[in-house]
Amino acid sequence: MTTSNDPAAPRTPLLDNVSRPADLRNLSLEQLTQLSNELRAETIHSVSRTGGHLGAGLGVVELTVAIHHVFETPKDRLIWDVGHQCYPHKILTGRRDCMSTIRQKDGLSGFTLRTESEYDPFGAGHSSTSISAGLGMAIARDFDGRDNHVIAVIGDGSMSAGMAYEAMNNAGALKSRLIVILNDNDMSIAPPVGAMSAYLSRLLSSKSYLSLREVMKQIAAHFPKPLGIAAKRAEEYTRGMVTGGTLFEELGLYYVGPIDGHRIEHLVPVLRNIRDSEAEGPFLIHVVTQKGRGYAPAEASADKYHGVTKFDVVSGTQAKAVAKAPSYTGVFAKALMAEAEADPKVIAITAAMPSGTGLDKFGDKFPERCFDVGIAEQHAVTFAAGLATEGYRPFCAIYSTFLQRAYDQVVHDVAVQNLPVRFAMDRAGYVGADGATHQGSFDLAYLGCLPNFVIMAAADELELMHMVATCAVHDSGPIALRYPRGEGIGGIELPARGTPLAIGKGRVVREGSKIALLSLGTRLAECLKAADDLAARGLSTTVADARFAKPLDKDLINRLADTHEVLLTVEEGSPNGFGAMVLQHLAAAGKLDKGLKVRNLCMPDEFLEHMKPEDQLLHAGLTAPQIAAAAVQALGVAKVAGEKPPVRA
Repeated sequence: MTTSNDPAAPRTPLLDNVSRPADLRNLSLEQLTQLSNELRAETIHSVSRTGGHLGAGLGVVELTVAIHHVFETPKDRLIWDVGHQCYPHKILTGRRDCMSTIRQKDGLSGFTLRTESEYDPFGAGHSSTSISAGLGMAIARDFDGRDNHVIAVIGDGSMSAGMAYEAMNNAGALKSRLIVILNDNDMSIAPPVGAMSAYLSRLLSSKSYLSLREVMKQIAAHFPKPLGIAAKRAEEYTRGMVTGGTLFEELGLYYVGPIDGHRIEHLVPVLRNIRDSEAEGPFLIHVVTQKGRGYAPAEASADKYHGVTKFDVVSGTQAKAVAKAPSYTGVFAKALMAEAEADPKVIAITAAMPSGTGLDKFGDKFPERCFDVGIAEQHAVTFAAGLATEGYRPFCAIYSTFLQRAYDQVVHDVAVQNLPVRFAMDRAGYVGADGATHQGSFDLAYLGCLPNFVIMAAADELELMHMVATCAVHDSGPIALRYPRGEGIGGIELPARGTPLAIGKGRVVREGSKIALLSLGTRLAECLKAADDLAARGLSTTVADARFAKPLDKDLINRLADTHEVLLTVEEGSPNGFGAMVLQHLAAAGKLDKGLKVRNLCMPDEFLEHMKPEDQLLHAGLTAPQIAAAAVQALGVAKVAGEKPPVRA
C-alpha cells in the first residue's frame, strides 16, 4: 500500500492499494475506470514536481491499466516504443515511491530501462524499435516452447519510420504470435470512433469470428487456387473497408480497430479476446487516444506538453529559468534563415524534430523550403543527397544521437559520392536528464573516419553563425557542424549573417609558452578559465580553438607541439574522436619523438545515465579545475615561472 504525505497530492484510494500489476487483475471495469482517473491525477502531480514527459503518458493511462489488467506481466512481455509514455506504467509496476527521482542522478530513468525493473523487458529512447524487439522475443518464446504473450505498444509517429514496416512485414511472414498495439494519438489514420466501431472490434477479435474465419479458410483451401485466393482477399478487404486496416492486413497482421483508447469497457474485452484467441500470427490493435488527455493545459497545447519543466498543476504554468543567453538551437535557426534569405537554394530538412532543431521558425518563414520527413532519418539523408545532386544546398538538422540511425546513408549516399549535404548536429555532447540514449557522444568518431567530410564544432554562438555560413558556401563535399543543447556563452553581439571561415583553420585565443590547450567546441570557455588557474600558478598557457576536427589545422598543431612542453586536447565527445585524430597527426609528423607530453580529455568510454549536464561534465573531467589539474599532472613537476620552453624542430 502506498500513501503520500504531500498535502497537494490527489486522493487515490484505489491506486494506494496497487503495488504491482497483479493487484489490478480482480478489479471490475468500474474500478478500473476509477483507477485510471486516479493514475492520471497521480501522473500529473508527479511530473509537476519533477518535470519530464507528460502528454504522451496521459494519453495511454487507460491503455496501460487495461494491458496490465488483462495480461500477466512481467511473464507477458510489454514493450513501450520510445518510452516517453511509460510514467503511468512505472507507477503501476512498483516504482511509484521513486517517481520524485525521475530523470535525476541515481533516480529513475525517463524511459524504460532493463536494469531498473523486470517490467521493462526492453530499453528504449529512440523510436520504432518495439515491433522488431517484440518479434525477437516472440521467436525466442517459440523456440523455448513457452506460451507467454508479447505486446508492443507503438505510436503513430513511430509508425512513420521504415523500421516499423520492416518488422511488421517480417512478423507477417513468420506467423509467430505477437500483439502490436498502435497508439494513434494524432487521428492520422483513424476515422472517428464510437459505439459501432467498438462493437465491430469486439466482433472481429472474438473467438467465434476467428473460428468462423478459420473454417472458411479451410473450405476455401479446397477451392481451385484462384478462387481460394479471391475468397481470402474478399474477406480481408471487406474488413479493411469497414475498419481501415487493409495496409496492415497486406503486411500479414490481423487488424482490429479502431478502438476508443479512453474507454476501459472498450479496451478490456478486445484485449481479452486477443489474449484468449487460438489464432496464429501477429495481431494489430488500433487504439485511438488523445495526447495530454485529462489535463486541460496539455490538451490545449500544440505539442501536448510533450516535455515539461516543473509546473503549477492548477494553471499549467511551467517554471522556466530566465535565459541569460540565446540557445544554440535558436542561433542556428537565425543563421540558417539568414542564409536562406540570401540563397533560394538553401533547403532545410528535419526528421520529426522541427521545434527541437529550430526549424519550426525556418518553416514559418520558408514553408516551401522546409521538410519534416517524420521519424525517418535514413530517408532524410538520402533525400538531401538527391537534392544536392541537382545543385541545391540541403541542411539536415538532426540530433547527433539520431543521425546514428542513418549512418549507412551518410556513408554510401553522401560520402562515397562526395555530395555537398550539410549536417547540423544539435545536442552534441551531454544532454542531462535524457540520459545515455540521447547523448551526442559519437559523431566526431563516426564521421571523422569518413573520407571527404569536413567537420566543425562551434565554441560559442558567434562561431556557430560563422559555421552555418561556411556550410552554405561549401559545395565541394559533405560538411558537418556540431553544437550542444542549451544556452550559448552570452554577452556576444551577433551579426545579421555569419561570415564563412577558411576550411581547416583554427585560431589562437590566448598566447602562452609552456602549456597548450587545444579545444574543439564549447569547452573553450572552460579552457580559458583553466588557463587563468594555470597562470596563477606561474604556468604560461596558450589556448587555441581548433574549429575543425577535419581537416585538422596541421600548421597550428605543429606550432603548439614545437613551442610547448604539454599539449592537451579538450572535446565533449567520445574517445577515438578529435583527440585521436590530433595524436595520429602528431605521431605521423614525428612530433612525439622529442618529449612532448600529450593528453586527450574527452568523454569517458561508458554510457552515462541521466543526471544534470554539469554533473556529467564533472564526471568526465571536462571542467576548468580538472583541465588545469590534468595539465599540471602532465607537466610532472613544479616548474619555475618564466622558464623558457624548448623549441623543437
